[in-house]
Amino acid sequence: MSVHSWNELPRTATHLIGASPEYERRFIATLNNPDTPAALVVSTIGVEHFTPHPEESFARCYELEYNESYEGNRYHSELIARYKIPEADEQSANLLPWLRPDVWKFQTQGVAVPALYYYDGSTQKPLTNSAGDYFQGLTVDEAQQKVTIQSNRQNFPSALAAAVTNCVNDGSYLGFPTDGVKVQGISGEQAVEQLNGQEVRYWKITSELLCRQTGWNLLLPDVGFNYIDGSVKRRADVQGPDGEQVASANPIALNGSGGKQTGGNLPAILTRRVYKRISMSQYFGAPPS
Repeated sequence: MSVHSWNELPRTATHLIGASPEYERRFIATLNNPDTPAALVVSTIGVEHFTPHPEESFARCYELEYNESYEGNRYHSELIARYKIPEADEQSANLLPWLRPDVWKFQTQGVAVPALYYYDGSTQKPLTNSAGDYFQGLTVDEAQQKVTIQSNRQNFPSALAAAVTNCVNDGSYLGFPTDGVKVQGISGEQAVEQLNGQEVRYWKITSELLCRQTGWNLLLPDVGFNYIDGSVKRRADVQGPDGEQVASANPIALNGSGGKQTGGNLPAILTRRVYKRISMSQYFGAPPS
């Protein structure tokens, strides 16, 4: 079984306004045997996925269509090769899947965070009532950036995925300061494709990062029902209606070291990091420029 001869029909091109041009080549093969395999016909003609167009080298073959019994003749077959300019995520389609560069996507969205400050003109001030007490349970929307990284790997890195999930950056990353980027999760699914006549199996992996302006540390107003006096913990009290000292029904402002705030000063804001730090660039690299 072999190809006796083949010839190419006139080429065609299509170019719509606002779209990339597309090209088409058609080949007619004459076979010695009607059962000649399609793969043999394609290899004889010499067209493969991602090969350049003979005239417009920037366009690459992205689709091959094979039709047996051209015009009802079993000794003739038709091969159609279609070409276009590769998209950004198709530039390396001819490489093994795990050798292709990662694809990054960015999306900005809003997220509710505890409301601790407000703006008085251009000045940021603590959000308290007129007596200096923080409002409980108030939230405010903050801009959050979602980063999705799509990559291919030969195997799913389950141990690595578990190790880095819920970790934050240990230094500046993607324009956010330390503790501003958190690994939200890593997922994967098996995939298979045919590359140059060979079946290739691999894993499609999606990593999701969430970036916040105020970071992922807990910001806690330093308030409580107890305070430290010297080395002794004491119950906070207030003056009762008859001038006596009674236990405070509300938490009092503390100074960040366990002592009471004096002179009507507002409570300190405590910063508490609850997530492990890692080098984001070591695990995820950087987006293409």
